[in-house]
Amino acid sequence: MRNRLVTLLIAGLAFAGNVIAAKAPSAAWSNANQMILVTVPDWNTIEGTLRTYQRDHGGAWREVGAVRPVVIGKSGAAWGIGLSPAQHDGPQKREGDGRSPAGVFRIGTAFGYAAHADTALPYLALTATDWCMDVSGTPLYNRIADTAKVGTAALKGASEPMRRDLHFHGDQAYRIGFVIEHNPDGAPNGGSCIFAHLWSSPTTGTTGCTAMTPDSMQHLLAWLKPEEHPVFVLLPQDEYARLHHAWRLPDVKAGR
Repeated sequence: MRNRLVTLLIAGLAFAGNVIAAKAPSAAWSNANQMILVTVPDWNTIEGTLRTYQRDHGGAWREVGAVRPVVIGKSGAAWGIGLSPAQHDGPQKREGDGRSPAGVFRIGTAFGYAAHADTALPYLALTATDWCMDVSGTPLYNRIADTAKVGTAALKGASEPMRRDLHFHGDQAYRIGFVIEHNPDGAPNGGSCIFAHLWSSPTTGTTGCTAMTPDSMQHLLAWLKPEEHPVFVLLPQDEYARLHHAWRLPDVKAGR
């Protein structure tokens, strides 16, 4: 009888542990084996540091590749809508606020001006009629669409042409990049058109994206694999310190 009780107790504890694990914040990205991590000093600073991690067979995060500089939104960062649970202590991302979304997000489609790119990610070769819809409340809000296919009326008011080189005097920002899946369901005024793309300078902020050198972008796109379910993480340093254990994020090595 005693052995049976011990067996039942062990089974109960194992079940409870599984329930707790399933409800852990990190369960939403438990299948992610690649992570891009961007940290910034605080909510209002635009310069950040990008690191990349691969999950090993034991489940631990292992840092790979070089540490690289990035810039984020011209107004800093704010809590976004992604895989991570909602946070209320800090600014909240809103349409047009110039802040990059903080949290954990899936990595979506790669895009660029060329017909092809060196990446395993799905790739969208941009055309002059591709726009990202940044007008809240419209059916295509926070979606990239082609006016040649959906009609110009469907994208009326959009201010985000994807072929910036053709619309803005040769602008190369979107020459190569990828979608950061913030606000994937298009919550009204939740923020739209959040990408990783090329920077114009190491001290110039974006309208809400994360920007970097062409070399950094090419490295990321060659490394990312859809079957690894990669995620993009952006956090101020204090929030990273507060959440890294609960969210099972990597330990950042000192001095790197």
